[in-house]
Amino acid sequence: MESALRRRVPGNDPPSESSTPRDESPEKLETPSDKIKAVPHRRTKTSKRKYTSIFLLGSLFGIIAAGFFAKSNDLIEFPEIGGLSMDSFLDVLPAGLVKDMRDLVIGERDYIQSYDAFAVGRKVRSEGLSAHHPIVMVPGVISTGLESWGTSNISLPYFRKRLWGSWSMMRALVLDKETWKTHIMLDKKTGLDPPGIKLRAAQGFDATDFFITGYWIWNKILENLASLGYDPINSYTAAYDWRLAYAKLEERDHYFTRLKTHIELAMLLQNRKVVLTSHSMGSQVVFYFLHWVASKHGGNGGDDWVEKHIESWINVSGCMLGALKSVSALLSGEMRDTAQLNAFAVYGLEKFLSKSERAEIFRAMPGMSSMLPIGGNAIWGDLSGAPDDQPGQEHSYGSFLNFRSGQNWTISDRNLTVDDAIGYLLDTAEDWYRDQVKGSYSWGIAHTSAEVEANEDDPAKWINPLETRLPLAPSLRIYCFYGVGKSTERGYYYRPPEPPASLTTNLNMTIDTGLTQGAVDHGVIMGEGDGTVNLMSTGYMCNRGWKMKRYNPANVKVTVVEMPHEPERFNPRGGPNTADHVDILGRQNLNEFILRIAAGRGDTIRDHIVSNILEYAARAKVYEE
Repeated sequence: MESALRRRVPGNDPPSESSTPRDESPEKLETPSDKIKAVPHRRTKTSKRKYTSIFLLGSLFGIIAAGFFAKSNDLIEFPEIGGLSMDSFLDVLPAGLVKDMRDLVIGERDYIQSYDAFAVGRKVRSEGLSAHHPIVMVPGVISTGLESWGTSNISLPYFRKRLWGSWSMMRALVLDKETWKTHIMLDKKTGLDPPGIKLRAAQGFDATDFFITGYWIWNKILENLASLGYDPINSYTAAYDWRLAYAKLEERDHYFTRLKTHIELAMLLQNRKVVLTSHSMGSQVVFYFLHWVASKHGGNGGDDWVEKHIESWINVSGCMLGALKSVSALLSGEMRDTAQLNAFAVYGLEKFLSKSERAEIFRAMPGMSSMLPIGGNAIWGDLSGAPDDQPGQEHSYGSFLNFRSGQNWTISDRNLTVDDAIGYLLDTAEDWYRDQVKGSYSWGIAHTSAEVEANEDDPAKWINPLETRLPLAPSLRIYCFYGVGKSTERGYYYRPPEPPASLTTNLNMTIDTGLTQGAVDHGVIMGEGDGTVNLMSTGYMCNRGWKMKRYNPANVKVTVVEMPHEPERFNPRGGPNTADHVDILGRQNLNEFILRIAAGRGDTIRDHIVSNILEYAARAKVYEE
């Protein structure tokens, strides 16, 4: 592959997406032999102001990773930073932008004041249901606050302050960026704390209910659980340091041992099996735990431990096969959120936290690399086609990283599939990153039962549901709830960085943000999903993979409910029918389903499929034994 990465790029056209309507009418694509012509992108002034506000409010405290799994334009309250208040910043901004920002804040406040936070819980309780099974909640990536417990000179000013998930983080990031980076990045050799630094996951419900003031995550679920009779005695949040590779979570924090012990204690005290509820990356953590707890290489609980202790696993928006946007984040510190910023915002962001810095920070959090896409070309397609290609689609999603022709580039002699892109990332990354990732994760496919069983002894395989099986727990019930109908990153156009940036960065390519044509928006190709995680990742295992005997030998029942994205137009968080990756945690019917399962009535929930996932899954090149 290395020789391929030095040759020129041949002509390739941008893919089209017939199912995605556009306001513009871009020029017709030329033949493959012709050079692609980028069409100037036309947006309204309001839209431009929107992206500027995202930058001003979001990049300072979370563009590094809040742009990865949260929307940073939903803030409620603005703190003072040093001697400057947010009003000081607003004074120098255009009046129209300030108005948009204030309207957004007022709209969110009005919504919160008019919302009956406990309505779903009261409704379920009125039907005679109450708290039954103990419930353990495992949050997703970035949603757990991280606080400093270090006592070295560099850490003392931040003792027990959150350097992730609070306004303290924003203050540190703005006023003391290098110190903040030193704390947030793990040691590049060990994957653990750097010398003199001690950052730990906050614990309890406060660790995950809000990301920052006003931006709720698990709070709606906690409110409704309380209405049903749950409290800290029969419910528990299993927060974790999402920066760590999963094996390191146990090595440093004894996370899985503590989770196992808590579940056993909950069952002893309540005399009922436990319901596990996970979101996003938390579903990978739970899947890893289900292997760890049984294995002689982990908790040594035996194959019957899950059968004895776990009633149900509620998998909410689980990125079971990874997230494609993780590739661009790790490769060049970019994603759709940054690619669509206007020139003013891009300039400010690059001055404050460059692409190189963002890529370095992402790579120094090995836990985030767990979300590199799993299954390779069999799931995500190759240059001849992809399972989720649309009828009449001119260019396949299987062409994941694309390059325009007619340029004197020396990156690659062809477009790259997902397999190629991961290989390119590892081949061009630093040795420490490659060693950390290859030693922690696997992205392949086990094609026989014998391979699957052998992989039970290999912890590097335990996050991959295509290489390992579900627990041998025939009475276990799995519920897959995830959003559909929101445009989600499916591929990219890349180019080399332009001078002078190419002289000041160690990255050898960047998203081709100047290309907007058809389904390509600022160099980003859009597909199906929940806005963050692709449909093939949330839906494949639930609808097909776990129907195969080698991946589900105990015939565990899997119920799937897809939730269409139907946001309220003027609601900043989408309202009761949103299916956005994060905001779905406030969705009314999701909350109702969680309560019914916790109350012992999960049997009333039926499959509900609205997307084409069954068709896509059938096309994937993963076959019965």
